[in-house]
Formats: sequence, C-alpha cells, structure tokens
Amino acid sequence: MPMQKILIADDETAIRELLSYNVQKSGFAAVTAENGAQALSVARSEQPGLILLDIMLPDMSGLDVCRILKHDAQTERIPVIMITAKTSEEDIVTGLELGADDYITKPFSPRVALARVRSVLRRSGAEGGARAVESGAVSINGLHIDAQRFKATFRGEAVTLSATEFAILHYLAEHPGRVFTRQQLINAIKGDSYPVTERSVDVQILSIRKKLGETDPEQSIIETIRGVGYRMCDEAER
Repeated sequence: MPMQKILIADDETAIRELLSYNVQKSGFAAVTAENGAQALSVARSEQPGLILLDIMLPDMSGLDVCRILKHDAQTERIPVIMITAKTSEEDIVTGLELGADDYITKPFSPRVALARVRSVLRRSGAEGGARAVESGAVSINGLHIDAQRFKATFRGEAVTLSATEFAILHYLAEHPGRVFTRQQLINAIKGDSYPVTERSVDVQILSIRKKLGETDPEQSIIETIRGVGYRMCDEAER
C-alpha cells in the first residue's frame, strides 16, 4: 500500500524541511510547495491525504489557496490544516469558514503538528479509527450519513462537507434530541482540552446549515439552544 502523502506549503525552507522530516519519520510521504501557485498545482497532481498550508505565502494568501481548493472538485475533499503566526480569533475563524479543518500557530513543535495531522486524518477517514467514522450509517430528518464511506446526503442530494463538519453532523445525528454545549462538541470531536474557540463551533454549524440548503436557522434540523449549544431535532418533534 502506498504511503499517505502530506503536502507542506510554506515559504520558509526551515519549516518545510522540519515538517518534511517529521512527516516522513512518522510513516507518511512528504511533498512540498513554497508558494500558493505551487500548492494548488501539487495538490491537484499529487492528491495528498492532507495539506499543511501556511497563511502567509509570498504570491497569494493561504486563505485564498484554501478557498480555491475547497471550490475545486479535484481537491475539495482534501483536509487542510492552516499554519499561521496570527493568533487572533478572526484569522482562525476565517480559515475555518473557508473549509479548513484545523489550524496550528507558530511557533509549534513537530510533535504537536503531527498530532494534529493524525487527528484530522482520522476524522476524514484517511487513517481509520476515528470516533466519527467508527459507526455505520445514520438516517434522520431526511439526512443520511454513511460514515464508512464519508458520504452524506440530505433529502436525496449529496452534501460536500469538510472532515470537521462531517464529524459534528454525524455526532449530532447519532444523538437526536440531546443538547450539547459547544465545548462538549469540541471535546467529542477533537478531544478534551483542545485549543479551539467555542466561536469556531458556531462557524462550523453555520457552514453545515448552508451546505444543507437551510436558510432559516429556526427551521433547521440542527436546533440552536440559546445560551447552551446545539442539538439534532428528534424526528418525533418535527
């Protein structure tokens, strides 16, 4: 079986070499790009299992690269982890809104980076063993999720989701009627004490609703419980 490829897109040679070394040491194959144009080209030609994408690239923003990747049928399902020296919530949320699955802030340790890589690969089904892809199919409220095949349909139409969006939707669908706080969803999907803001959960839920074609939050199959969190509506209540 060929090794899983990880694309490392960063204009800093030292970071590309550091990540490449650790990626290969961990049993993956490393491919690299030093600017946005190369990242897009390599992503299309190599079809990596995951992309580590720096926001501050010399020719275009990594956010623009992410946007293009997520709107290209060839690359839309490839998980993306943003690498950034920016630590403001706005920058992080922007990346998540564009479809990124996770983020790493500089400076970072290779150990942390590889842990994030493995976590995202598990959630996307590329490595196996993830909580979100362990169970079989779930059907509720016109939504059908096949976790083993990483496929989702809503009212007969295919829905393209990022790995994190898929994990959240699948988790809620498995527990209809149960209310989860934002932190509980973070813990369930990414593990306890994961450094992500609760606002990012709101962004993911908003994106899921848009992809389901739900324009009115009050009519969504994912109900907002104000001051608490979210739940999947029980079919008996609809």
